[in-house]
Amino acid sequence: MLPKATNHIQIEKLLQGDEDTMKVLYNTLFPKFASYVKKNRGTYSDAEETFQNALFQLIARAKVSGVTINTSFEAYVFTVCKNLWLKELNKRKKEVRNEGVFELKDETEDQVASILAQERWELFEEMLTKLSDKCRLLLKEYFNKVPYHVIVKKFSYATENAAFQRVFKCKKQLAELVKNSSKYNQLTRS
Repeated sequence: MLPKATNHIQIEKLLQGDEDTMKVLYNTLFPKFASYVKKNRGTYSDAEETFQNALFQLIARAKVSGVTINTSFEAYVFTVCKNLWLKELNKRKKEVRNEGVFELKDETEDQVASILAQERWELFEEMLTKLSDKCRLLLKEYFNKVPYHVIVKKFSYATENAAFQRVFKCKKQLAELVKNSSKYNQLTRS
């Protein structure tokens, strides 16, 4: 675990190339992320590549526009890694594999897209916190694909239709919060 320091200081150390910070990240956070990747259709080398890309993305983003972290530094880095891995998995689903053909790709576009996706995710999470507790908990269940019959029992709704309507209203509130955010306008121009 990284020494008790503010997130800002940890980012500064990362920007400065502080070896101790990098060692701690690789020794504590990377094994957890490698385990996550292996459990989700990946290899150790997939985890290494994704972890390095995530650190590169974090450093580049911090240099360009700064980074605001609302959780622990380790949780933030893990989330960046996880989002990159999920994006890679989605990309792999869409690719047709032909081992005889090799195509060179410009990784800069991928990195910019990943940074934008991370910023959009952060905006989504920030706006989620502005909802009422009940709406936030309901949407978390919905986004985790909890069946409606379970939601009905957990939140004491009369019917699945009532639960469906409440989810719809909460999603609409979230969408309006996101669209009315100044960050949203910045991200949609990107």
